[in-house]
Amino acid sequence: MAARCRLCQRPLFDRPLARYANMPRVAQFLPDASTVDADRGLDLVVCQCSGCGLVQLDSEPVHYYKDVVRAAGLSAEMRAFREAQFAAFVSRFALAGRKAIEIGCGRGEYLSVLNAAGAAGHGLEHAEASVAACVAQGLRVTRGFVDTADQLLPDAPFHAFLILNFLEHLPDPGGTLRGIGNNLADDGVGLVEVPNFDAILRERQFAEFMSDHLLYFTAATLTTALTINGFDVLECSEQFHGYILSAVVRKRAALDLSAFDTQQSRQREQVHAFIRRFGPRRVAVWGAGHQALAIMALLDLGSSIRYVVDSAPFKQGKFTPATHIPIVAPEQLASDPVDAVIVIAGGYADEVARTVRAKYDPGLKVAIWRESGLEHA
Repeated sequence: MAARCRLCQRPLFDRPLARYANMPRVAQFLPDASTVDADRGLDLVVCQCSGCGLVQLDSEPVHYYKDVVRAAGLSAEMRAFREAQFAAFVSRFALAGRKAIEIGCGRGEYLSVLNAAGAAGHGLEHAEASVAACVAQGLRVTRGFVDTADQLLPDAPFHAFLILNFLEHLPDPGGTLRGIGNNLADDGVGLVEVPNFDAILRERQFAEFMSDHLLYFTAATLTTALTINGFDVLECSEQFHGYILSAVVRKRAALDLSAFDTQQSRQREQVHAFIRRFGPRRVAVWGAGHQALAIMALLDLGSSIRYVVDSAPFKQGKFTPATHIPIVAPEQLASDPVDAVIVIAGGYADEVARTVRAKYDPGLKVAIWRESGLEHA
């Protein structure tokens, strides 16, 4: 049995969930009269990841797993569903005239619908005959397959992508998802659909395990797969009579921490203005916790502070890292007085400030460092 999850690489549970003997070896490219005598069944072992919870087969993928085969074509009901779905998707994300790629586009069954919805549809398909069929229809399709994060696709970056009932076939879903993400624009969005394993569980559909489908996604595990591979899941819902799990996603952007720089500059100016009200090195800080140590470094207080007061004996007699300010016991406020104290003590700040005001020189100025700014009388 495979030791690791195909998605997150965590160990699978030691005991399989189920075993099915003598199952069809393939669901496509069926044996004919010349090969049927040689056909043999396959034992399917159904496993579950102990980490992310994804249900999966302990099997090699079918030989054609890179090819999309839609044997049912596009029925009238499915066409109507896709027309409404794609139109809403294009409208919601302002994709009219913008490039959207279907990963695993088969013979272009959905690309014409996507184009009709207003997007500039592109397709990626591995099966050579399917690519030729698409090109013959005038569709923009490239032959290929995404299986690594660093793969660059022609015409990238795309503003949107679709991968419809294809992800469940793939032995490395994470590699494919990361590769798709790296071919998207920064604000790229996507539509990801897989068979609905929630419904399979709910309705006890024991005949839904097949060699073609290596992965069996619930809403929870599909969300996990997308999240850990670079996408924010905007919504995940059951569609088309509950057969499909449909997730709308956006490529995750890096956080913008520029507001931290603005806040740091403002705080530096405010604290130094307070310190300048007094003589050189006539201000102390109360607090040698991690936040206080960081603030003294980030606000460049090393040459301005006389000493740091902390009630923890194991810190006394030491120096603050980076700023090298001596750390002393509270009694030093009496034996070596200063004109002001800045309290940087998190949730204990108000309590410390009350103690300082009550116990030491009534003329001692006490300020409290808050996230919103320096608070002082």
